[in-house]
Amino acid sequence: MTSCFSYVSSRNKCYQYSFSRAGLRSSTSDLGDGTVVHCWVPQTHIDTKPTLLLLHGIGANAMWQWDRFIDRFIPRFNVYVPDLIFFGESYTTRSDRSESFQASCVMKVMDGHGVGTMTVAGLSYGGFVAYSIAAQFKERVDRVMLICAGVALEEKDVEDGMFKVKSPEEAALVLFPQSPTMLRRLLKLSFYKPPVWIPSCFAMDYIDVMCRDYLQERKELVEALHKGRRFANLPKITQPTLLIWGEEDQVFPVELAHRLKSHLGGNRAQLVLLKKTGHAINEEKPKEMYKHMKSFLCTDAMITPNDNAKRLMLASLISPNQINNNK
Repeated sequence: MTSCFSYVSSRNKCYQYSFSRAGLRSSTSDLGDGTVVHCWVPQTHIDTKPTLLLLHGIGANAMWQWDRFIDRFIPRFNVYVPDLIFFGESYTTRSDRSESFQASCVMKVMDGHGVGTMTVAGLSYGGFVAYSIAAQFKERVDRVMLICAGVALEEKDVEDGMFKVKSPEEAALVLFPQSPTMLRRLLKLSFYKPPVWIPSCFAMDYIDVMCRDYLQERKELVEALHKGRRFANLPKITQPTLLIWGEEDQVFPVELAHRLKSHLGGNRAQLVLLKKTGHAINEEKPKEMYKHMKSFLCTDAMITPNDNAKRLMLASLISPNQINNNK
């Protein structure tokens, strides 16, 4: 007999309520080419506020990954939180699986909402998309924040044994688990201190709700990240960039952080390394992650001499102590 209650579905509804209560509304954009993108957008876009675009990583939808942070940023920013293609309620009938395509879709959504310039933050896979947005739409992006986003990887890194998985195919099996055993492996890779025990019933509930839809398409997204990727072809973005990385990241090892910082140049990029932290920084160290994001957003380099209103707005961001930190 199947269960009539899903904890994961119930939690999803709680996140929807949380986003709505924080001042966002659900919006769906039909881009007209077989592509539909869902995005949480401000109930009212205020022109005097700067815009912050938050991009999620592979795994659950955007709400699960950014819920800890939105109510800290919404009072001071126009916050936009899209579901990337094949996550949440976003999908396409097109065959393009590149982060460049994801980036163009996100920007079409932003265009539809009349957004001009913005700061972009991306978690993991979302960081690949954020980087692509900054490279393709450089005049629209003033700052970039990449959290554990291995954009500097290349195909041969897999062959050279940099990662815990041996191929993109194996990576996809772990990232989109179809059994409790594989979900536990994913958690072990993602966390410095993974959960001691996950009941199989909860694991299957999570898998049924979050990991069944668009499985083949999601696997193709992972394969597209690796296939033919060469570090020499990575463009240099010109915006000030913050890199936040867990020193114990097993998904995108910290070597990739140093490689990217060197590529961008020390004056353009700053790297923050969090000790005793794995890949899931937003879950393991949300307080520290927010602290560094806030500091980066409040630096004078972002504010023109005559923009005192913006200075006061950013400086008054809510204290990071108000974020619960599950250490």
